[in-house]
This record gives sequence, structure tokens and C-alpha cells, in this order.
Amino acid sequence: MLLPSLEDGITLLDVDGSRGVPILQSIVLDHLLMRDGPAFWVDANGHATTTTLSRIAPSQRLLDRIHVARGFTAYQHYGAVCDLPTAVNHCIQESTTGDSLGERRSTDCDGETSPHTPSLIVAPAIDAQYRADDTLGEAHAETLQARALAKLATYAEGYDIPVLVTRSKRDEFAAPVETAADHYLECEQTRMGPKISGDDFETLLYPVDDSAYYQTTFAYWRQLLAARATQVGVEPATPSTPTQEGVGTGVTADGETVSATADPLLDAWTATGTGGR
Repeated sequence: MLLPSLEDGITLLDVDGSRGVPILQSIVLDHLLMRDGPAFWVDANGHATTTTLSRIAPSQRLLDRIHVARGFTAYQHYGAVCDLPTAVNHCIQESTTGDSLGERRSTDCDGETSPHTPSLIVAPAIDAQYRADDTLGEAHAETLQARALAKLATYAEGYDIPVLVTRSKRDEFAAPVETAADHYLECEQTRMGPKISGDDFETLLYPVDDSAYYQTTFAYWRQLLAARATQVGVEPATPSTPTQEGVGTGVTADGETVSATADPLLDAWTATGTGGR
């Protein structure tokens, strides 16, 4: 599994180092591939960019299931959140008419969702418009943001669906977003690509061109071998904790004892007297 599955309730996604538009959109599209029904997206700061969505979406029909409303001010954003039930009802009415019902085919993979009711609500940068609106005092802005979060929590419970949110900054103003979240995902950039971690998920594998996979962390091999040891009845040994300086020592071809790190290529690159730096 390269992308996490979204559970019912509010999920907060934090992406280090960027706005994380491709990451957010990939998670949304992956969810729609696995669930039937439309997604309702209350956008802020241009996260619902059609350029990126069209580039990564495997099908145009998938994009047709995403309904976007944009809020360019705090009041517009809050109004779009409040109007979500009206948009949902309008979508259901359109999708259940005779013509639409004959054209729409269910693509549900678990057989438990409807092609007419919402499968996901997305609200990226949920704090952005409330912190940026100069017409609002700080207390009023915080209140309006809290009401928007309360509305989203109500929708998550009422429709029994996930609500995926992000925040523009991690600070005191956006702290209520984390408080309101039922689940938390964090994405960090690594040399091999974005790594997503959560309570029940961690990216451990990345695909390569020949459809093979390679591990991103030693944790993958540790989990794999621990599971195999349990299967054959061998008690897995508790690995020693490496120090910050390295993972032990090694002996070179000249008989010199040197410290070793977790990266043997780095050891060779930085070794003295061997052409290294």
C-alpha cells in the first residue's frame, strides 16, 4: 500500500516543506478509485488545480465526480461549508433522474457505498482564509474557523464519510484544526519520494520502472523478518539502538578499525586514504 486509506471522521494531513498539492490530490483520487459516490471539495489557496488533477487522474470520469466550491474570503469559505448539504442534495437529485441513473454505473469496490451519496469531503488549507481576512478581528476569525470545523465534523458523522483537511501553517491559530481531527497523517519528503506516516500507516515501499519495489527504511526489513521469525517459531531478537555517530565499527582491507554508519556508500565516500572526501 503506497497511499493511506481514509477513515470516517476528520483526517488532518500535514505536508512538510510544501503545500503538498500533488500528495493531497493523489490521496483524494485513490479514495475515489476505491469508493463510489462524489467528492465535495471546498477549496482555498488553489489546491483544486485542474492542471495537476488532470495530469495524475487515470480517468476523466473520475474527475467528473469531484465537485469544487471556492472561497476567496473568510465569509465565502464559511458560506461554502454551510451550503454543502444543499450542494449534496442537488447532486443526489441530478444523479437519480432517469437519464443520469441509466448512464451512471457503480464502480464501488466494497459494495457498501452508493453512487449518489458523498464519499468524501475535502477542505485544504482550512485555516487560510480566516487568518488572512483583514476585515475580521482575531477573536472573530477564530470563531468562524471553529464553526467551519464543527460543520465539517457534523457532515462526517451525518454522512458517515471521511473529511480530509490540511492547514497552511502549524501555529497556535491552526491548533484547533488538529484538536478537531480524528485521524492524523504526516508527509515528509525523502530522497526516494514522499513518505506518509499515520497511526495505522507508513510508506515503506516505492515502485521503480520495472514494476519492482524497493524499501525506503530499515523498518520494512525489520518488520518482514520479525513476521517470518514468528511464523517459524523463532523469537525475534530486540535490535540494539544505534548511536548517533554510527551503527558500529568495521575493519578495512588494511586492517584499520573504522566506525560504520547505516549507509555503506557514505562510509566509502567519506573514508580517508581511499580517495574519499
